Amino acid sequence: MENAESGWSAIQNYYYFWDFVALACGMICVFGGLAAIAWLLGLPGRIAIARNHPEAEAVYTMGWTGFLAVVPWIQAFTWAFKPTDVIDIRRFPDEEREAIKEDLARLKKYAYGKVDEPEPGQPIPKEPEI
Repeated sequence: MENAESGWSAIQNYYYFWDFVALACGMICVFGGLAAIAWLLGLPGRIAIARNHPEAEAVYTMGWTGFLAVVPWIQAFTWAFKPTDVIDIRRFPDEEREAIKEDLARLKKYAYGKVDEPEPGQPIPKEPEI
């Protein structure tokens, strides 16, 4: 009984113990790096949505597709902060403002999985039929 090892020292003396520890550390680093990259790629879109950018969907898409070459991602990042004027001759300014709000609500639901509560007296936005 005197030669019996304690539980923890027996595990540490197992031949492959440190291999498993190194593997676990490597997996944590790889998955953490992938999560950081995914967070960084979605950053321009989240900024554009938060700032109610009229072209938020384009910024969101450009941020995710810009990882192939860094330049489009940088363009999306700067575009997310740049205010853009919307000139659309198909609708009056109030209608355009409402259309932008509906697009942003749909994009928030898609990007974040959350739905904004409609203001009192406002209709609930419908999903576009595909």
